[in-house]
Amino acid sequence: MDLPDFNTVNAFDYALIALYFGIIIFVGFYAAKRNKNTDDYFEGGGQIPWFLAGLSNWVSGFSAFMFVAAAGFTYKWGIGAALIFTSATWAYLVGFLYFAKMWRRCRLSSPLQFLTRRFSPGTTYFYSLTAVIPAIVGIGQGLYILCIFVSTALGLNDVSFTVGPLTLSGFQALTIVTGIVMVLYTAVGGLWAAVLSDAVQGIIIGVMTLIILPVSYLHLGEGAGIIAGVKRLLAEVPEGYFSLQGPAANPWFLIGYTINMMLGYNVAWHLVQRYNSVPDERGARKMALLCCGLSLVGPLMWILPVMAARVLFPDMGAIWPQFANPAEASFVSLALLLLPHGMIGFVVSAILSATLGQANDAFNWLAATITRDIVVPLRRRFTGKTLGEKAQLRVAWLTMTIVGVLGVVVAFVIPRFGGAFEFALIYFSLTASFQMPVALGMIFRRTPWWSAIASSSAALVVAIVLMVMGVFPEHDFARNMIVEAVVASVVFAASARWFRADDPKHAGLIELERDLQTPVIADENTYGGGAMQVYGLIGTVCLILGVVLALSTFLPSTPVAPARINLIAGVILLILGFGLRRLARRATAATT
Repeated sequence: MDLPDFNTVNAFDYALIALYFGIIIFVGFYAAKRNKNTDDYFEGGGQIPWFLAGLSNWVSGFSAFMFVAAAGFTYKWGIGAALIFTSATWAYLVGFLYFAKMWRRCRLSSPLQFLTRRFSPGTTYFYSLTAVIPAIVGIGQGLYILCIFVSTALGLNDVSFTVGPLTLSGFQALTIVTGIVMVLYTAVGGLWAAVLSDAVQGIIIGVMTLIILPVSYLHLGEGAGIIAGVKRLLAEVPEGYFSLQGPAANPWFLIGYTINMMLGYNVAWHLVQRYNSVPDERGARKMALLCCGLSLVGPLMWILPVMAARVLFPDMGAIWPQFANPAEASFVSLALLLLPHGMIGFVVSAILSATLGQANDAFNWLAATITRDIVVPLRRRFTGKTLGEKAQLRVAWLTMTIVGVLGVVVAFVIPRFGGAFEFALIYFSLTASFQMPVALGMIFRRTPWWSAIASSSAALVVAIVLMVMGVFPEHDFARNMIVEAVVASVVFAASARWFRADDPKHAGLIELERDLQTPVIADENTYGGGAMQVYGLIGTVCLILGVVLALSTFLPSTPVAPARINLIAGVILLILGFGLRRLARRATAATT
């Protein structure tokens, strides 16, 4: 087959990538000025506007995953991807109805502080130690997925680098460099930096998907229009592409995936941190509802183009033979074919930054946990002294560095598992054992202090035993998720027999229950003034990017990827920029 003529990144795109990252670094230092103490650094001082917190959480939740792993799944299995990758909608709906309000009422200074209040300090230590490995694996997974996208866009897949006695592929070298940038980026501005940069990335990615969806079907229609493109799609996709097949047709997989979504989007520690970063429970519920809507519409915006890629690139293996799963390059191939230089540079930058933002989430809550829930109390216990603010920040930075290095190592290992989506299933299937007791502990609060440790340990042991014994290997993901959920629930429920309300170890639980019955209501002025001024900053960034993209209309282009696409994207960004700046001015005026 004839290979497509891709627009890999050129000098113009590199310049735009540099500009974009210069802006993001500025945003990081701007955010750092808002950090007066560790409360600001770890949770934004509880003053982050709900819209920014929700947009940030949604963007960092998908990062490059949707454009790589989910794209590979869509390319292979078709319409079933819409069923699977919009399932977070229902999880966030549950969050809107229950968990968002309850998490905000917990009034936490660090996510795992919930375990101390609900169960015991020992439970927090146990979870902190057991959370390190999953967090490192998650960061490594994000790095791997990201570097597939970026190495493809930069044309580094066939390049190798020699560093001393080591010879690194372009993908491996990019992974190391990105890991270094990731650690530096996440240590600058804390949660405010993550939220602000995520918002910018979300806007860029949104504009890109709004454009690539119609453009992909116009190209598929070969000049006869979008409807002609849709008709060609229906005529040329493989048989069964528009019916449930593969994992999407497996009821056991769907049950396991639903459990995974419900837990991952309601009791994940980074989400708990986001809920406690907004001023009140009304904002937390709005944040969950925003994520609910975005999780329904957003995935469809890049699932539909990938379905077009199934016709445009019928043999991805011939195009990208070096990938363990070539289908995972389907979306980036579409972008490189249909987007002009200029837009490509910004798309690469935004997806790169979005994944760094996802890593920032993991770094932030893990650093907060190790610092506040382990180092500070242990120092107080053994020395009688409290760790100062600057010392706490040094511990957090050291934690980020160590975890970042180990994350790079994990990214090197992932290709042996056959690809990002397969690895993600293995990873997530073992986390339910720890998440299930957290969800149960929020809903049912009449179990003893050791119930979370007992139920999570039992669930994990049973899952590992079944894996070693090779029970139902064809349903390994579903087996692990369902068994862990059932075992954790049974042990947790059985432990209620030993609950004693007068146990001194339940003093924290009594206080927690009192808080859960007390609404969190912010002052009327909380949503205006300084907190709302950040919309002005984001608006300014949109204006800068809009002007640059509009000027990119004059860059060399091709008939397949005309430069007017840059102009369209630029105009959209300019309109958003003026709108956000006006919103910030009105909010500031209302509080003066």
